[in-house]
Amino acid sequence: MAVTNIDQDFMLRVESALDQIRPYLEADGGNVKVLEVTEDMVLKLELLGACGSCPMSAMTLKAGVEQSVLKAVPEIKSVEAVNVMPLSV
Repeated sequence: MAVTNIDQDFMLRVESALDQIRPYLEADGGNVKVLEVTEDMVLKLELLGACGSCPMSAMTLKAGVEQSVLKAVPEIKSVEAVNVMPLSV
């Protein structure tokens, strides 16, 4: 269930954080789209383009996208992509 009491300033901070990482995603033919913020402050994203099928997308999500968002929007507890396969070790 998506959080309904998120204000426009909050979402602008999220988008601004994502805008910091987007050029790197776009350089590899990808992008990211915000789907929702859950009640427990988990940001749900969809990785688009090449990012949706890249074997390194889980690492990109954690090392790039999540770090950028958590730094700019500390209220967010974690970032998840609905279409990322977990890293295999």
